Amino acid sequence: MGEIVHDEFLCHVTAYGICGGQRVGVPLGTYRAPTLPLALWWLRDRAAWIAERLDPRPGLPHLPEGALVPVAGDTPDVPALLRSWCADVDRQSGAAEELADGRLVRITAHDDTTEYELLAESVDALRMARAAPRVTSSGRTALPVAG
Repeated sequence: MGEIVHDEFLCHVTAYGICGGQRVGVPLGTYRAPTLPLALWWLRDRAAWIAERLDPRPGLPHLPEGALVPVAGDTPDVPALLRSWCADVDRQSGAAEELADGRLVRITAHDDTTEYELLAESVDALRMARAAPRVTSSGRTALPVAG
């Protein structure tokens, strides 16, 4: 049997926080990447986009004076973590291998109020998981039902 080629990827970026005592996710973007390099490019682009919005360079013309304030020294530095992930060639290669093998890639960074999650997964792996028979609690095999 031939090796499965994972050549299309579904990518998501979500911010999670607490609202009214409940964990709430806010979608920040979705992209259906036609190739592995484009999936990785999009994840890096979204990570950099989040980092720039959380920690823009001071002195930019669209920022009013006093808009940026320092945070406590022990606050996790989400922008630095995301920028580090974007620049790390070894971690990019690892993510590419995981995706090429059909495994989910999940990158997270969080501060005191929000968790940022970047996900990518093979569309082929998702299809195969839906089509695979599953074993029920009684030990019987259940075939997937077409939806």
